[in-house]
Amino acid sequence: MREQLKRWILKGTTTIGVVCKDGVILSSDTRVTMGTFVAHKKGKKIHKIDEHIGMTIAGTVADAQWTVDVLKANAQIYRLTYKRPMPISSAARLISNVLFAARYAPLLTQVLVGGVDETGPHVYSIDPFGSLTEEKCVATGSGSPIAYGVLEDKYKEGVTVEELLPIVVRAVDSAMKRDSASGDSFDVVVITREGFKELSEDEKKKFLEVS
Repeated sequence: MREQLKRWILKGTTTIGVVCKDGVILSSDTRVTMGTFVAHKKGKKIHKIDEHIGMTIAGTVADAQWTVDVLKANAQIYRLTYKRPMPISSAARLISNVLFAARYAPLLTQVLVGGVDETGPHVYSIDPFGSLTEEKCVATGSGSPIAYGVLEDKYKEGVTVEELLPIVVRAVDSAMKRDSASGDSFDVVVITREGFKELSEDEKKKFLEVS
């Protein structure tokens, strides 16, 4: 079953999450595929959950988008109930429990949940069975082996968002060039204590030139 799920999850996409000294960077390509068919060139794979939380998706679109909706709703309920933002670990555990509860008819999605709370920046990786791991540097999807080639060579702990942005851009760009199921363009989101920010086209172009 795990091998079958792995084949499903690795049919497309490159998503990346890294922890920095002062925040979190999430990145993904925008190509949406159905086997060898490119269904969409500008798919949204990074979603804003709250001002301090973001989530990347890979796998079956409907399953992935449903988990995004679940987390968005619960993050808002948490904020209204407790008068404070949801901790990143709680957001990740919620999605882990949702996926684990559906393990006999798995939701075919692998997600990254990242953000900044009172304990600092965090990124969590969650597989279709709900297995949850906290990571400093992680990639998912069919382009992840290529992205890891760049990340494992260049990533260092304890450095700033500004220093790591060119490395993340280089990693997703490399995956887009070498993985046919990833491509067209890419999105980059930075989450710091100031909030959730998606890089503009000009900012991405600048980092691409540097990388």
